[in-house]
Amino acid sequence: MTQDIAETRALGILGWLLGRDDLVPVFLGATGVSESDLRDLAADPVFLASVVDFLMLDDAWVIACAEAMGWPPAEVALVRAALPGGALPNWT
Repeated sequence: MTQDIAETRALGILGWLLGRDDLVPVFLGATGVSESDLRDLAADPVFLASVVDFLMLDDAWVIACAEAMGWPPAEVALVRAALPGGALPNWT
């Protein structure tokens, strides 16, 4: 997957997150981002990587988001791998 495609898909993930009233405050609290910052940050590939990282904190979120997007859940990991920092090893 190219970074351009990954960024587009990560924007879709961000849209899905922002459409979930139960997740918006959790996301904003976890990232320290304000609602007013979202528009500017949405163009930043590093921020988009953090969006995908947040989603991947919970398997249920990954499954629900992937289902809403019409993707297999494993696609989320491919999106993350194509964004900045995605090639780094995960030691957890």
